[in-house]
Amino acid sequence: MVSTKPYLVRAIYEWCVDQGFTPYLAVQVDERARVPSAYVRDGQIVLNIGPDATHQLVMDNEQVSFQARFNGVAHQIAVPVDNVAAIYARENGQGMAFELQHVSAGAPDAAGKAGVADTPPDDTPPPPRGSHLKVIK
Repeated sequence: MVSTKPYLVRAIYEWCVDQGFTPYLAVQVDERARVPSAYVRDGQIVLNIGPDATHQLVMDNEQVSFQARFNGVAHQIAVPVDNVAAIYARENGQGMAFELQHVSAGAPDAAGKAGVADTPPDDTPPPPRGSHLKVIK
């Protein structure tokens, strides 16, 4: 029997897009996930999967895949549905979190990285570096 998880991921994605929100996908990274290594923190990554950030987005019962530009170069991203920890709207945090099913930490490949691409994404937010805002009196 097919899990309900891929159906729920697609439903929350559609809701986000219909509301004008930006859908974000939180992913547990292992050897099966093809994601940019520069943004993996503590074995997890958050990806912007909005229509403006992706090309050829496919969300089937097995994986979420799409093309995205990283440093100006198109790369293919593929994440098994089992690795999806949450999908939510960036603007208000509403969405759904999932219990992860036996996701392994990942054995390093020949390059020494667990199924991770080498380039940082342009359309995924960088790690926080402090506020750019100033207090004006």
